[in-house]
Amino acid sequence: MPCGPFAERAILRLPRLLLISLSLLWSVPVRAQIPAEHIPPIYAGPVQLVLKKADFTFETKTQPVQVRLETMEKLFDHPRLAAAMWRYCHFSPSFYAVEMPGKNIDLDDAKGLHGILYLVHQQPGERIYYIEGRVERGRMNNPFAVGAKMVVIYRYWHDAEGFHSHLRTWTTLDSAILSFITRPFRRYIRSRQEEFIAYINSNIAQGGQFAQLNPSEFYGPIKQEGDAIAIKEFEEIFERK
Repeated sequence: MPCGPFAERAILRLPRLLLISLSLLWSVPVRAQIPAEHIPPIYAGPVQLVLKKADFTFETKTQPVQVRLETMEKLFDHPRLAAAMWRYCHFSPSFYAVEMPGKNIDLDDAKGLHGILYLVHQQPGERIYYIEGRVERGRMNNPFAVGAKMVVIYRYWHDAEGFHSHLRTWTTLDSAILSFITRPFRRYIRSRQEEFIAYINSNIAQGGQFAQLNPSEFYGPIKQEGDAIAIKEFEEIFERK
C-alpha cells in the first residue's frame, strides 16, 4: 500500500498533537485577505466575526507533489469518496463525510469529533470555508466539550514542479477559559498546531498523489466498506467498473 508507511509514521505522533491542537489553542491573529464581496450574505457576518476575533491563525504550504490538478479537483468535489480514500490510507482523524446542499460537507469521526464545512466561496485554485466544529468531552482528554469556528482559505495550483497548496486558517474558541489557560504556552502550542495543520495539508496532497499513481488499490477496500455513493463516485472518476 503506497500510503500506509507515510501515514503510520505520522499517526504515532498524532494523539498528542490533536490534544494540544484542538483542546489548547492560541496564537496572534493576522490580517485576513478574503474577498468579502464574494462571501454570501448568510455567511458574511460569521466569517467577519471569526476574522476579527480570531484566537489564533496559522498557515502552511506543501512541497510539490506529482498529481494532476484535475485529479485533486475531482476529489475536492467528492468529499465522501475522498474521505473513504483518506481512511484507507490510515490518515487521522478517520473522518466520514456526508455531502450537503451547496457543496457543504458534514464531517464526523464517530468518536466525538464533528464539523460542518460551509463552502462560502470558490474560484479556480481557491476555496474558502466557514467551519463550525465541536470536540465532545473526553474525545481528546478534554475535561469539557470544546466548540470552535474557523475560516479556511485553501489555495492550490500546478506548475512545472507539480501540485502546490497553501492553507491559511483563522479560529475562534467558544470557551474563553481555553484562551486564558493557554497563554503561558502560546509559543509551544503554536508550533504544535502548525505541525498538525501541515500534517493535514500534506496528507491532502499526498492522498491525491496516491490516488493518481494507483487508483485501483482503493477500489476493493471502498467496495468492502459498502458505501454505494462512494463506490459510484470512484467508478465515475477513475472509470472503473
